[in-house]
Amino acid sequence: MRVRYLFVVVLTAVVVGGAGEAVASPATEQLGRVGPFGQLAELAVRRILLGDLVAAAKFGTTQPIDDPVREKQVLDTVAAESVRLGMAPEPNVRFFQAQIDASKVVQRGLFARWERHPAQRPSHRPDLAKEVRPQLDRLTTQLLDELRATLQARRPTVVCRIWRIEAETFADFVHRLDKLHRDAVSVSLRPVCSR
Repeated sequence: MRVRYLFVVVLTAVVVGGAGEAVASPATEQLGRVGPFGQLAELAVRRILLGDLVAAAKFGTTQPIDDPVREKQVLDTVAAESVRLGMAPEPNVRFFQAQIDASKVVQRGLFARWERHPAQRPSHRPDLAKEVRPQLDRLTTQLLDELRATLQARRPTVVCRIWRIEAETFADFVHRLDKLHRDAVSVSLRPVCSR
């Protein structure tokens, strides 16, 4: 029987003691509930996967991957909402800059793939303003709430890992990430991991 694997994003807190580091393993805990960071990782992955729709909306148009005006709007909103929620804005702005950078990793990777393999180009161009950005805006709100919820828990050193797990073990986990998207996840979680 051929074993199928999923690549799974997990954030785990490192406990440093006299004997060294002990890292929780997803093999011993249910995915999505690994420590206090499961939801933060899940939301970051969802945002990265929306990068596919952003790429599909922009590919073959004059809309560039880099959109400084939109990026500034997002980061200004994050800063203002952070203050409203009682958080320092700078760490959250850095986190969301990483989300934007991760989306660009996906967009550039997909553009290159579609140029090389025209048969893989998307057959539908979603409306960026009406279909995609409202989803991104909802995720911004959810991510800010989760950053607030994990503020104290993020004080220890955090290790970011993408685990390779037998699909049958965690059949309810829905994300199957290829290398492009795993690379984007690493970019998106860098501000949390380097805390």
